[in-house]
Amino acid sequence: MCHYLFLYSIMKLNPFVTSSRRKNRKRHFNAPSHIRRKIMSSPLSKELRQKYNVRSMPIRKDDEVQVMWFVLLRGSFFIADVQHVRRISLTSLCIYIQVVRGHYKGQQIGKVVQVYRKKYVIYIERVQREKANGTTVHVGIHPSKVVITRLKLDKDRKKILERKAKSRADGKEKGKYKEETIEKMQE
Repeated sequence: MCHYLFLYSIMKLNPFVTSSRRKNRKRHFNAPSHIRRKIMSSPLSKELRQKYNVRSMPIRKDDEVQVMWFVLLRGSFFIADVQHVRRISLTSLCIYIQVVRGHYKGQQIGKVVQVYRKKYVIYIERVQREKANGTTVHVGIHPSKVVITRLKLDKDRKKILERKAKSRADGKEKGKYKEETIEKMQE
């Protein structure tokens, strides 16, 4: 209980940024497309993180992602793999689901079919649901619930990766003194 009190007693760091839940929600849901792009970022897999020295990237069509968790309210949906289709029925109001690939283990991997910024969701290749009339539709998943396993790279995206990696490297060096700087300071 006391750790909650401690969280609320911390002084505000920036007086020019609001802490109001109401105002933050308004800005989130009325955000323009270029800001939604940044909000709809996904973490990179461990391999990509080590390769590019970048933690997360704004998601785009044709990225390959791995679904970690997502929430679905009522109903049923299909998780389809190349060889297997497995139906899961949901009875309670809200269940967290770990999406499986193949036979009951791992997570679903698929390509991003569409990034729907208006609804803050992405549609993934094999994550589908059956409607009442029998047609299958893609299930919208929030980008924070997936991990990017393969990036679709073009020249602009490579520039973004380089810029982010450079700023991370500069951040690690920040506050550390090298021998040359110490010698200059002593003179």
